[in-house]
Amino acid sequence: MRAPVLTFTKNGIYCPSGGFYIDPWGRVDRALITHGHSDHARAGHGRYLATSAAAPVIRHRLGEIDLETVTYGEERRIGDAVVSFHPAGHVPGSAQIRVEVGGEVWVASGDYKTEADGLCEAFEPVRCHSFITESTFGLPVFRWRPQAEVAAEINGWWRASIAAGVTPLLGAYSLGKAQRLLAMLDPGIGPILTHGAVENTNAVLRAQGLPLPDTRLVTPETKIADHPGALVLAPPSALGTPWARRFGPVSGGFASGWMRLRGIRRRRSVDRGFVVSDHADWDGLNAAITATGAENIYVTHGYTEIFARWLNDEGYNAQVVKTEFRGEAAEDDAA
Repeated sequence: MRAPVLTFTKNGIYCPSGGFYIDPWGRVDRALITHGHSDHARAGHGRYLATSAAAPVIRHRLGEIDLETVTYGEERRIGDAVVSFHPAGHVPGSAQIRVEVGGEVWVASGDYKTEADGLCEAFEPVRCHSFITESTFGLPVFRWRPQAEVAAEINGWWRASIAAGVTPLLGAYSLGKAQRLLAMLDPGIGPILTHGAVENTNAVLRAQGLPLPDTRLVTPETKIADHPGALVLAPPSALGTPWARRFGPVSGGFASGWMRLRGIRRRRSVDRGFVVSDHADWDGLNAAITATGAENIYVTHGYTEIFARWLNDEGYNAQVVKTEFRGEAAEDDAA
């Protein structure tokens, strides 16, 4: 009996025919990495393979590593497996990894979103027999509004905060979410000040040619009075800290898919919650799975039990796989 294309081990998702792992959490010799968030790209592996678009951020976060790159769609033979990377739409450079062995195709999607954001490479469905999917927002309550509507809401809050004499302080994950918000903000309202964790990532992505608006790094010498009308963009972990208190009275905002739930918004103790996520919503998850044509679905991190049960009711062969991926909860890691 032939071994499955991918198996689930204590170190991560493993391909026996190729001798490699996908986004492993245990230390391994060869790791294929979908993107640069810390629960998917970890230090300590022997060799790495990622897209050329994801590589600069991965190197920025992990330092000197043995990292080889491929372009989207480029096929690479590793042992008896043929692998290729395809856009996941999650953050710039993120990928789904297609693995084919003896005509059987599996896809490990990592994290993904199906809504084009105008910044990162748009999600590309990949036909396969078996599909490994996240379920970060795998409940029907999670449905995202169009990005343009949310952008108008955030810019309106910015204007209203300035008119009220307070500084808008917006919390957003440093890789992906912060840059997406920068593309949504209207720099005509005022200057945009950034926390170092955000600005360091901005610098890496700007060097790749991503068109981000001008920002100003917050330093110990920064005085908010010198930047009238400014909005401050920082990791969520910076909200409510001494770093944030330098801006005087603020209106705290937080951009996350979790802001769809009022209880979480209250626990975050912010004035405004904006529903913006770099993960697929309920409709996006279902549409992506349908587009793969896969019969077998492996559900990782998120509302796994509920989402797998739904998929089985829809006629798929779905099962839950325990992993150490953490979805949107893991992305506030650069601060």
